[in-house]
Amino acid sequence: MELSGKTVIITGASSGIGKAAALLFAAEGANVVLGARRAAPLESVAGQINQTGGHAAFLCGDVRDEGYAEALVALAVETFGGLDGAFNNAGTVGDLGPVADMTLGAWNDVIGANLTSAFLAAKAQLPALLKQGKGSIVFNASFVGFSNGGLPGMAAYAASKAGMIGLTQSLASDHAAAGVRVNALLPGGTITPAGGEDNPEFLEMIANLHPMRRMAVAEEIAQAALFLLSDRSSFMTGSPMIVDGGMSVRLL
Repeated sequence: MELSGKTVIITGASSGIGKAAALLFAAEGANVVLGARRAAPLESVAGQINQTGGHAAFLCGDVRDEGYAEALVALAVETFGGLDGAFNNAGTVGDLGPVADMTLGAWNDVIGANLTSAFLAAKAQLPALLKQGKGSIVFNASFVGFSNGGLPGMAAYAASKAGMIGLTQSLASDHAAAGVRVNALLPGGTITPAGGEDNPEFLEMIANLHPMRRMAVAEEIAQAALFLLSDRSSFMTGSPMIVDGGMSVRLL
């Protein structure tokens, strides 16, 4: 039971990687606090966990809202007595295309959903973790933030994920001595509803970009997040952990 007795926040928990992480973390003994925008699927995930003997609470909202980030922490403390970690997973790819054709609104949407939400999450979560003198924050970034490799039309997404890696390293440096670890997870292409799971031709094209000639399933990325949140990674902080099927090797 890798997370026995720990309380962990998971955003973007209604589907894809977030849902896989919620089910896995609960199975590994965690009390999970689930966040997402869509009420019905989020309630379904929480219900599945509670009905099988786990412990889940949930709250719908927008990760770009500072009050929502604070409310998730408050829910963790009020329901389970504290906070031990967070998997800040929610985000968006946004509109793809050349920067010259991108509106400021489209740029701000991606930066807000990915990078600003990471800042707000950390700002809300850190006081609870620092109070108890230990904890682990994991941001779900992307290999695109590490080595975009010329993939077209992804300027906003790449910038937001690269910024997330920089944020991770700064937070890790700031809080390592206080016992709080901060790491970033950098997945490759993953089969999720947001990743085009209903478009076989698109999935095949993305899969063939990977040296492993396949995409990840959400459960594989959730296992990597579990490692970063668990005590098995106790000497890791400030690390951009690449789980990308070799994409970064091909692109460098």
